[in-house]
Amino acid sequence: MIEFVKGPVAYVCAEYITLDVSGVGYKVHVPNPFFYREQDEHVIVFTHHYVREDQQTLYGFRSRRERELFNKLLSVSGIGPKGALAIVASGDIDALIDAIETENEKYLTKFPGVGKKTAKQMALDLKGKLSELAPDYVPNEGLFAQGASELDEACEALVALGYSEREIAKVRKALSGEILTTDAYIKRALQLLLK
Repeated sequence: MIEFVKGPVAYVCAEYITLDVSGVGYKVHVPNPFFYREQDEHVIVFTHHYVREDQQTLYGFRSRRERELFNKLLSVSGIGPKGALAIVASGDIDALIDAIETENEKYLTKFPGVGKKTAKQMALDLKGKLSELAPDYVPNEGLFAQGASELDEACEALVALGYSEREIAKVRKALSGEILTTDAYIKRALQLLLK
């Protein structure tokens, strides 16, 4: 397998880029080709070498995380490389993981080629298997599961102030070792959120 391709961008079009690697042009299908410019030098593209009996194609990504998501999506029945590439092109991996974990079909069916059946299959096949792609992910329903402690009350206050559950989960993790009053938790959480 080819881990990555490094070199200047020789050509950019709507479907792929061409990288000049020591005089050899590699055609690499990428999620957002226009992210690259033809004058870019020393571009590193992490690749997936897709091999079938009738084709060999290089798919490229800006990060290993994007490539790993692509590989996970390929494992879902009904999603091929073009569909997986279109999903990765959305650029919001965290939102995708959240949609899979919460089985949000409405969000998942927004991607081209993904209907209700494929969205259900994505949730079935990938739910709980994307933790290495989002180590900070905290399921929404489990955020306040410990009871009515001062920290829980502080977190509920932060929700009322409009902070996202992802932000609150990070703050909660940082404050979980401290024993404070509700007001002190709120003040400390706001300090952490405003850094």
